[in-house]
Amino acid sequence: MTSPKHTVRHFIAESIHVHFTTPPAFSKKPPCPDGFTWQDQSFTISACLAAWVDFSRRGRMAKNMQPQHIQVANQRGSWGVGRYYFDVQTQNMRGFRLYYDRAPADATDRTGTWVLLAKLNTIED
Repeated sequence: MTSPKHTVRHFIAESIHVHFTTPPAFSKKPPCPDGFTWQDQSFTISACLAAWVDFSRRGRMAKNMQPQHIQVANQRGSWGVGRYYFDVQTQNMRGFRLYYDRAPADATDRTGTWVLLAKLNTIED
């Protein structure tokens, strides 16, 4: 996966619903979605500009692992820990950064959450 090359224009940080033409083979390791719905408006993703993962542990999860296991977990992830980030361009040429957070909301909802993090200023290479 590639690192981000675009700058953030405006932070949003709101939950979204994503759409896949073909559902991911592994729900906790999703590819870039084909579209998303934000504030009752649907967006079709025309291009994935960048994608990367962050398996660092946050909050209480940062304190619940023995030091000898942290390095491996930071590279591969562990259950419920990690985020998959995507910088995308929509059909109407708008840029967004979204991510999938693998952390379960609670014991009854273990699926994780999709978040629209920001609007992007796209930068030509």
